[in-house]
This record gives sequence, structure tokens and C-alpha cells, in this order.
Amino acid sequence: MATLILSQSEVRRLLSMQQCMILMERALLTLARGDAVNPLRWGMRLPDNPGLLGMMPGYLADPPALGIKVVTVFPQNHGTEFDSHQGVVVLFDPKTGVPRAILDGSEVTAIRTAAVSGVATRVLARETACDLAIIGSGVQARTHLEAMLLVRHLRRVRAFSPNAEHLESFVTRESRRHDIEIEPMTSVAATVEGADLICTTTASKTPVLPGRLISDGAHINAVGASIKTARELDTDAVLKAQLFVDRMESAVNEAGEIVIPRDEGRLDESHIVGEIGDILTGKLAGRTSNAEITLFKSLGLAVEDVAVAHYLFEQAHEQNVGTEVDLGGRKQ
Repeated sequence: MATLILSQSEVRRLLSMQQCMILMERALLTLARGDAVNPLRWGMRLPDNPGLLGMMPGYLADPPALGIKVVTVFPQNHGTEFDSHQGVVVLFDPKTGVPRAILDGSEVTAIRTAAVSGVATRVLARETACDLAIIGSGVQARTHLEAMLLVRHLRRVRAFSPNAEHLESFVTRESRRHDIEIEPMTSVAATVEGADLICTTTASKTPVLPGRLISDGAHINAVGASIKTARELDTDAVLKAQLFVDRMESAVNEAGEIVIPRDEGRLDESHIVGEIGDILTGKLAGRTSNAEITLFKSLGLAVEDVAVAHYLFEQAHEQNVGTEVDLGGRKQ
């Protein structure tokens, strides 16, 4: 059985943000119903280096799909030609274990992370939300803008980055791409003032969004920090929000926005209202008033990567995209 290889550009060609949101909703529903396996990811830090190597295995019963994402996170890549997240997603045949596909992991991560935020925004943000604030100017800022444009009619978009050159590049490029005006701002405070949609997409280890700056009724997607020692929101921001997560087990073990305030004695796990999948199944109501602040803390799940890999494998064969190589151990 040949193994399909898909490059970054091929993944981007085959996977639209709108289609990915459909895939992510289905994957989160499957997980919430107990028809998936998503163990805690495992990471290995490199000695004398801020980089790490992580492994994220997952299984979905619907559609039957088995895979793993092997990813490196190198914060020092910011400002270079390389994304901070590098890696591959490997899809295996769930019946034989033979590798079916190897996909560029950077593009899968870029699209599916924002797509999950899109799903969360659709079920948590006010229907009238139209003022978007983006903190960050990298890959996730780009894909989150695309996702937010799909789920809400945006009338204003503001962006901030401490790197003025990166901010200018982001604003120019994305304004042209989406035919909208993106306002470059000089501070976080000016960016989020009055905003009812906020996406934090930074590589910061310390809070960039304090609770005192968040307006009533806002919805926040916090996606930049993915380890328990880093956070983008301070404790006050988390405390004043109705907190939802992608996966409870992951959040209480890996999310700095939760682990750090818990270790401070400021909150416990009961502050988490529930998982996005619980809203999709109807178990939870989600937003209950226009005034409350909702927060979606995203860490990213292996089942999301596996769902995307399964879809891309099928689409690539239908459209004759990718390269096939002869992998898979055979008895001689």
C-alpha cells in the first residue's frame, strides 16, 4: 500500500477554513460522545534550548481514523522564515496499522486551530459581535482573521503586535487579501477597547491581556499559550469570564491560564464551565446573557489533526494531489 505525502502548499490547497470548521465540529462532537481517544500529549524539552518535541496520538470512531502529530515548537523561529510550529501528521490504516499518509503539520495546525476557534465563536459570541481585536501578527493571527470573518459580520478589525515591522506587514497583507481595513494599533489597551471579539495569538509566556481591559459581553479566543508555564490572559481576565475549553483533561494539566491561577489559590477546576463539545451536543447552553464575558481556552487536540488528515487523504486521492511512496512493513 502506497503512502501519500502532502506538502504545506498542497494542504492549503485542499483544506478551506469553512470546510475545516465543519470537520472540527464533527470531531468535537465525536469526542464529546465518547467515540474518540485523545490521551494527553507528551513533550520532550531539549537541553539548553527553548525548543521541544511533542507527540499527539488520537483515534476517531466516526469516521474511523488513527494518527499522530509529531511537532516541534521552537519559539526562536519567530521573526525568521520558519513557523514556530513544525511537524508532520501521520495517518494510519485503523485496521492494519499501515501508514496511509504523511502531511505537513504546520499548515494543518494553522488552519485547524483557527477553525476550532471559529466553532467556539459561533456558539459563544454574541450574534451581533462585529468588533474584532487581534493580539499578535503571525500565522495564527492570519488564520484567525479568516475564521472570524466566516462566523461574524465584522465592521471593525484592529491588530496589535509589539513588533512594528511584523504588524505593518500583517495589516498590509491581510487588508489586501480580505478587502477590509485593518487598523494597526500601538497598544493592547487601544486594540481591545470596546471590542466584542478578541483573539490572542501570541508566543508570549506572560499575560498580554489583563482582565481590566475586557469589555462586558466580549468573547475571547486564547490560543497562543500551550504549556502550563505560559499564559496570555492574567488571572483577573480568567476569573471574570465564563471559561470553556476544548478538552477538560488537557486544560487542567496543560493550560497556563488555568494551572497558574489554580496554583495561586485563585480558582479551582469548577471555574471551567465545560467543553465546546458539550455545547454542540446540547449538554450545555453556552452564553447565557449578552453582558457576560466568554472565554475559549484552546490547546489543540490530536483528534482534530486526525480528522483533518483523514479528510485530506480522501480529497488528495479524489483530486490526484500529492506524492506516493512505498512505505509499510511487509513480510518477506
